[in-house]
Amino acid sequence: MAKVVVTVKVFPVSTDVPLDQLLEKIRASLPEGTELHSSEKVPIAFGLNALRVNILVPEEEGGASHVEKAISSVDDVSEIEVEMVRRI
Repeated sequence: MAKVVVTVKVFPVSTDVPLDQLLEKIRASLPEGTELHSSEKVPIAFGLNALRVNILVPEEEGGASHVEKAISSVDDVSEIEVEMVRRI
């Protein structure tokens, strides 16, 4: 079965949130069968940074939505934006 890479931009609730800790919370919240492939810090404005994470998901219907729900439920996450979904 093929895999899908879901690229998500994750915005923290404030500039006080350590992005390393937020990344670990995101990693722990991911559904079974998914894995965090890579991440990077993205400057937004006025000292606020977001995380851009690439998550490997099995190719199945609704896979990306399960990832969205899991990340949205993490404390310290203000909002998320799915930037891209692609098959690898």
